[in-house]
Amino acid sequence: MARFSANAVALAALVAVLLTYGCCAQQQQQQLNYTSRLAKASGSPWLAAKATWYGAPTGAGPDDNGGACGYKHVNQYPFMSMGSCGNEPLFKDGMGCGACYRIRCVNNRACSGKPETVMITDMNYYPVAKYHFDLSGTAFGAMAKPGQNDKLRHAGIIDIQFRRVRCKHQGLMVTFHVQRGSNPNYLAVLVEYANRDGTVVWMELMQSKNGRPTGYWEPMTHSWGAIFRKDTNRPLQGPFSLRIRSESGKTLVANQVIPANWKPDTAYRSNVQFR
Repeated sequence: MARFSANAVALAALVAVLLTYGCCAQQQQQQLNYTSRLAKASGSPWLAAKATWYGAPTGAGPDDNGGACGYKHVNQYPFMSMGSCGNEPLFKDGMGCGACYRIRCVNNRACSGKPETVMITDMNYYPVAKYHFDLSGTAFGAMAKPGQNDKLRHAGIIDIQFRRVRCKHQGLMVTFHVQRGSNPNYLAVLVEYANRDGTVVWMELMQSKNGRPTGYWEPMTHSWGAIFRKDTNRPLQGPFSLRIRSESGKTLVANQVIPANWKPDTAYRSNVQFR
């Protein structure tokens, strides 16, 4: 009986371990599946989050109309001051920059319940929930009933629901902004206005020789926000072609989009866009 009891205890322990591992594995798979659905930017479920706001009550968030993603003029099209800081599950060390979300506030009498679209343009360093949108004053107030924008903003922290949606930047092509400080041995590029996912998670560069593409793609390093860089001991030779990949795995090639006589702090518009 003692041997049987010992065997039974061991078997029960083994079953418990397997069940625990199975549950963890199932939770991990569910998280992977959800991440995959977010990457597809369509059909994702509404999830609970918290929202706060920062900056001017009717502003775009940062005082300089920028943010940790590196975007500029977020008070203008296509951002239209509807930007948000995202905590790490949303910002993703910068890989979440440019993602678009539908948000709606709940559990507040000033809430309209009408969904609004915002874009991740900045980083939230002090999250108050698993998912935390620190919105521009404009985006926060947009969730209110008519005439109750200030009343909603006075609430401070509110409950919202959110879901990932496709970005639609009508009339815009993917644009590459060569960053200030770039030089022949250091090229830093901000990628903007990507449709669909809104995000770019990989960038490669092709140099030219005597004005013709070399045919060799060189990986660039993610620097910060939506900026990728290339460091080299030898001067880089333009024009430069750029190959980018979105979060859902779609790839675009912008052939010789940055000219040989490129200049820092200059934007170069491509003729390609995610469809």
